[in-house]
Amino acid sequence: INMVFNVTIELDSQHPGSVKTAGFQELQNYLPEKGDFEPNSIVVSTTMTTSESKLLESVNVKINFQLLKPRPRDVQIKCVSWDNTTRSWSEKGCEWLGSSKEGSCTCTHLSTFAILMSRYPVNITGLEEVTYVGLSVSVVSLIFSMAIELTVWSAVVKTISSYLRHTAHIHIALCLLIADCCFLASSNPKDLPEMWCKVFVVLKHFCYLSMFFWMLCLSSIKNAYMRFFLFLGYVCPLLIVVITFLCYNTGAKDVYFSSDTCWLRYSGLLKGSIHTFVIPVGIIVFFNVFSMIVVIMKLLDHPINTDKSNENDNEKKAAKTAMRSVILLTPIFGVTWIFGFAVINLFSFHLQGLFILLTTCLGDKLIREALLNRLRKNVSVF
Repeated sequence: INMVFNVTIELDSQHPGSVKTAGFQELQNYLPEKGDFEPNSIVVSTTMTTSESKLLESVNVKINFQLLKPRPRDVQIKCVSWDNTTRSWSEKGCEWLGSSKEGSCTCTHLSTFAILMSRYPVNITGLEEVTYVGLSVSVVSLIFSMAIELTVWSAVVKTISSYLRHTAHIHIALCLLIADCCFLASSNPKDLPEMWCKVFVVLKHFCYLSMFFWMLCLSSIKNAYMRFFLFLGYVCPLLIVVITFLCYNTGAKDVYFSSDTCWLRYSGLLKGSIHTFVIPVGIIVFFNVFSMIVVIMKLLDHPINTDKSNENDNEKKAAKTAMRSVILLTPIFGVTWIFGFAVINLFSFHLQGLFILLTTCLGDKLIREALLNRLRKNVSVF
């Protein structure tokens, strides 16, 4: 094992010999790049002298580099060696060990090594168009949701619990609407000034957090007051955003947010500002899943009918009711976002606004009836 400039080289060979390693801290700036990839490590050269005259063919080299710049999410890394024949970098015989070991490479030959990193995130064909269409549908759906809620407000809000529930629905739709609009506005980070990118990141961070905290309010609707809802829905996420902003070098570029995505940074497991979003939301989703299970268990806990002919009917009705509860509660409680955590991708479900329209408005029988009555009155006037 050799070390030079914080780079460790481990060599496994069947031939005994002396290994020499040299590191060049500025050489990467003078060597040619490879397409859209630029050097993101120092250049390290490894040689081996052996008493045997034949070429070393069974050599395995593991190099642990220290990256010069943090690797943004969705940015490709390549382990390369210098090819003296083509006078360029080559990937032949070298392999990157993955995101869990971002600076580690393995090669099957001795040469001059380095790590290259793409300047831009991996571009998935059609993803941008799908994102625009999905978010546009979400924005329109959220506007319709709030308009419907306000239109039928007096007809459906009769009790304190219904007042709190419909208030939470409006605030959830409002927060998601602002966040989606900010995401659309920052969809081209390359053309966006750094200050505006930072502003949109802060707004998205706050609004998405606030949306989930308002979802948490729905689980505690029986024993709550409006002041508690406002504190939980806006003050708590505001505190998280402010503390995160101050702790990450007052919102510095490539520390608090990534200029390539205009979103929070992910720097590895439990590293990066993204976890100030993921962890609170994960806790809220877990609590809401537990609440949803309790609701479903109560729906299934029906009296047992001794009549066998009616027993099957009751079981079917209970099963249908439980399934309907899952379909309606899952989107509004944000359970679907769990799948987004698997890849730390916030925008996994661009149709969340449409789900809210279908569940909280069109999926509510009272709202449907009140809306139809309102439409009939308007039609009768004309």
